[in-house]
Amino acid sequence: MNAPRRRADAAENRARIIQVAREVVASADEVRLNEIAKRAGVGQGTLYRHFPTREDLLAEVYRQDVDELVAAAPKLLAEHDPITALARWLDRVADYAEVKRGVFAAVEVGVWQDLSAHSLGPIGDALTTLLDAGKAAGTVRPNVDARDVILLIGYLTRLEQGEWDARARHLLDIVLDGLRRRR
Repeated sequence: MNAPRRRADAAENRARIIQVAREVVASADEVRLNEIAKRAGVGQGTLYRHFPTREDLLAEVYRQDVDELVAAAPKLLAEHDPITALARWLDRVADYAEVKRGVFAAVEVGVWQDLSAHSLGPIGDALTTLLDAGKAAGTVRPNVDARDVILLIGYLTRLEQGEWDARARHLLDIVLDGLRRRR
């Protein structure tokens, strides 16, 4: 049985709440639901109707980011050569990891495990698509796989907010250089 359709205004409110929550998670030390409701232009009752707990909201922010990251891989490959597509995808990984770091810092271990299970498979699949295209084009080393890259980029969640802008994309550039096939 399908879930009931949301009214257009309810769907817009939900989307706005998620977007504001994503912005707050990426930039604030503390995630406050009353602040999110205010910035989204909704009352607290509306926020709680969509997301009964703080963890529910943060989990949805995270899931949406995972889905967008996974969907980006084939789109980037359709528009760019494989190494450029991989570079642009890794740039998106930096944005994703910034939110992931904030979400994981704000939620309990049980929710963290559920979110990790949701992301690792699909992200690994998207990354495999990009790596395989690069290998076929001769621009990516033949001896790397998605697990290698996931382990390497896992450090992004460990960066502190104060060093994020200076280090996140710089470190991803180093990873990308290491993935390039040497002639």
